[in-house]
Amino acid sequence: MAAERISGVLLHVTSLPSYGGVGDFGPAAYNFVDFLAAAKQRMWQVLPLSPTGYGSSPYSALSAFAGNPLFISLERLAEAGWIGWDRIQGLPGAEGPCDFGAAFDLKHPLIEEAAANFLDRAGDEDRARFQHFAQDNTSWLTDYAMFNLLRRRFGYASWNEWPSEYALRIPEAMTALLTDSGRDLAIEQVVQFFFNEQWVALRAYCAERKISILGDVAIFVSYDSADVWTHPEIFELDDQRKPIRVSGVPPDYFSKTGQRWGNPLYKWKLLEEHGFDWWVARIRRALALYDNVRLDHFRGFEAYWSVAAEEETAINGQWVKAPGRPLFQRLKEIFGELPFIAEDLGLITPEVDELREYFGLPGMRILQFGFADRGGHLYLPHRYVPNTVVYTGTHDNNTTLGWWRDDASPVERENVQVYLHRIDHDGDIVWAMIKAAAGSVATTCIFPLQDVLHLGSEARMNVPAAPNGNWTWRYAPNALHPDFATQLAAIMEMTDRDGYQKPLEGEGAGGPTDEAHLRVDEGSQS
Repeated sequence: MAAERISGVLLHVTSLPSYGGVGDFGPAAYNFVDFLAAAKQRMWQVLPLSPTGYGSSPYSALSAFAGNPLFISLERLAEAGWIGWDRIQGLPGAEGPCDFGAAFDLKHPLIEEAAANFLDRAGDEDRARFQHFAQDNTSWLTDYAMFNLLRRRFGYASWNEWPSEYALRIPEAMTALLTDSGRDLAIEQVVQFFFNEQWVALRAYCAERKISILGDVAIFVSYDSADVWTHPEIFELDDQRKPIRVSGVPPDYFSKTGQRWGNPLYKWKLLEEHGFDWWVARIRRALALYDNVRLDHFRGFEAYWSVAAEEETAINGQWVKAPGRPLFQRLKEIFGELPFIAEDLGLITPEVDELREYFGLPGMRILQFGFADRGGHLYLPHRYVPNTVVYTGTHDNNTTLGWWRDDASPVERENVQVYLHRIDHDGDIVWAMIKAAAGSVATTCIFPLQDVLHLGSEARMNVPAAPNGNWTWRYAPNALHPDFATQLAAIMEMTDRDGYQKPLEGEGAGGPTDEAHLRVDEGSQS
């Protein structure tokens, strides 16, 4: 049976127009889900939901397991009774770009206050749910609570700059921390519980509307993270626990000097000797948060770009083989069929394609990339296979309208007019690209919300390698006009992505009626 054709929208949680300066799991998120349902979208793609460090990039996380406390809705905490409405009245910051620093200063004390109230007056049922959450996540929760507490205690310095007894996790210091700071650590854990409760509720709201969640797992973790602090033995660190070699990508379309990401590299041989237990735990956590997972920088599971830590750019690196096949085989043994999407953009070798195809993982195609020259034609719909996820653009691209107005070369603009149709007005490019993606054989197509809303370069989410100004875009509170949903829904109906499964060929007189088909379809959808 062929996979069901679906479409979805890419929007990170930070981009919701929530009160407090950063998008969260509050009312704006539910309004967005209602918009998706009206537009007959079946998937919501988010970027990593992890707590972020310097630069507020979701791909530069303080933990590969924890949730970002800024996503906790104060309105939902008040509804649950953990904080008074009077404490959150008149919250600013529902409009304009994200202000992560202001949001942290505003929200974090209130969230901690709510967590303290929970510890003081939670009833048996609430306390039991918290204890169940803590037990299910014991492999990372206590360590993350200690990491976060110490990080704040030492002025948010990187863990390697803490006093050595804490940086090196001397057992006596860790025991004393657990003993002397029990309540503070419990508050940190309750904050994670709040995140989990609100996200589970939002996911359930999506599921009721037959919308799945596509999450995102970055292949690497940040040096300044609970993961490296807790498990230094699985990373390429020297005797002082500083990185020996770091991650990046060689010079490419985005940067002439490559991108020196700076993440510490894994000791893959050691991980393999231990059955990839750390990766198993990481994917188990991801599958508890999401229905499907996009694996960022998939090519790094076949071979990764290794750069000496002292290098200032990524030019002088080398490719090093990674044990991708045994890793995914192990994950398949544990989890069964792997609900992964492979982000296979950039320099992709036959070996990378072979790894992806061996495990039946869909790859990605970016429509914007298809119009440059004949080398880019693999990104055009006539080159797709069904097991593909097509995007008009991603969080790393300009918006479709911004690309057309500001970035597309004369050759690209001419090729668009040949391949699609005549673009008389700039806005025509948006629906043309959306229709091309939706009408392709790709099983899944995804549109950034910026494209659906016909926004230009001002709404770009990220410019790779740019040091400032990324990740701050949010849509305006009144931007989700019903006309956008109506037009998108009509395209989904015409391209068979609306969830209605047509009668099988040959059925008609004497076969199931249309009404019967509807009943079967409704009963079979998850």
